[in-house]
This record gives sequence, structure tokens and C-alpha cells, in this order.
Amino acid sequence: MGNLFGRKKQSRVTEQDKAILQLKQQRDKLRQYQRRVSQQLEREREVARQLLREGRKERAKLLLKKKRYREQLLDKTENQIASLETMVQSIEFTQIEMKVVEGLKFGNECLNKMHQVMSIEEVELVLDETREAVEYQRQIDELLAGSFTQEDEAAILEELDAITQEQVELPEVPSEPLPEKPEKAAARARPRQAELVAAS
Repeated sequence: MGNLFGRKKQSRVTEQDKAILQLKQQRDKLRQYQRRVSQQLEREREVARQLLREGRKERAKLLLKKKRYREQLLDKTENQIASLETMVQSIEFTQIEMKVVEGLKFGNECLNKMHQVMSIEEVELVLDETREAVEYQRQIDELLAGSFTQEDEAAILEELDAITQEQVELPEVPSEPLPEKPEKAAARARPRQAELVAAS
């Protein structure tokens, strides 16, 4: 019931769509006319042949003049169809162009809004702050690295050399064979027992 008292729904069909539809309907009517005239031309040609066989040459000539006139109409109809199709294509392409222009307009508005949020001055300010932060960090690094004197640096290098020159004392390698694992000893003992039993 809300639709009864509310505003009318706006149709999605535009004036351009209506124009295209009308042009296509007119084109279709012209094509039907062409088919009908082509069929009539074939019939008239057959009738003209029949008249010539019967010896009615003047009547056949008159019929062929009429046929020639209809052929000229067919040529004109073909040109009209081509014009209609060109018009339809032009309207459809113009609709596409309009959508492209609308898209460009919307994109331009978005860019302008973004530029209002982010001005050149703000960008320059952010870049300056970044440069200052990088410079500040570089100064801190220099202070930390520069807190050692040349004597301290020399002492650090000497200590490093001394550590690399020292020989690390390793434990001595035993000269006696290592004791076997109990599993291996048991496995060797079994064949030995078998030998003893076989020898006795």
C-alpha cells in the first residue's frame, strides 16, 4: 500500500534506450518490407516470363518496369537500414562515452577530496620530520660509537687478537680402547660360547 501513496518508482529505461528501441523496430519493419518486396520481384519475374511465352510482350515490358521501380525501392530501403544501424551504434557508443565521462568525473572528485585531506604543506612537514628523526638517530649512533677513545679502540683490538691467538686446552685423548656397550659385548659373547661348546 505504501506504493499507492508514495512517489512513483523511476524507470531504469532512459530516453536513449527508448530511441534505440524505436530505431531497431523501424529497422526490423524495413527488413520485413525488403523480404516481402523480394518475394514479389521473384513472382513478377516469373509472370513476365509467362507473358513472353504467351506473346504478350507489352504487358511483360510494363511488368518489368514495375519490377525495376521496386528494385530501386529496395536499394533505398537498404540505405535507410544502414542509416538506422549507424544511428543505433552512434547512440550506444555515446552512452558508453557518457558513462566513461561520469566515471572520470567521479574519480576527479575523489582525488580532489583526497588532496583536501592531504595538502602539500602537510606532506612537506611529514618529510621534514622524517629527515629530522633520521638525523637525530644518526647523532645518537655517532655518540655511542664515538664514546670510546682511540686508546680504548686499540685495547679492544688487542684483546680480540689475544683471544684468537690463545690455544684452547682440550682434554687428552685416551690411549686405551674405550669399553664396549653392554649389548655389543653380549652379542660377541654368544658366538664365543658356541665356539667353546663346539670345541668340547
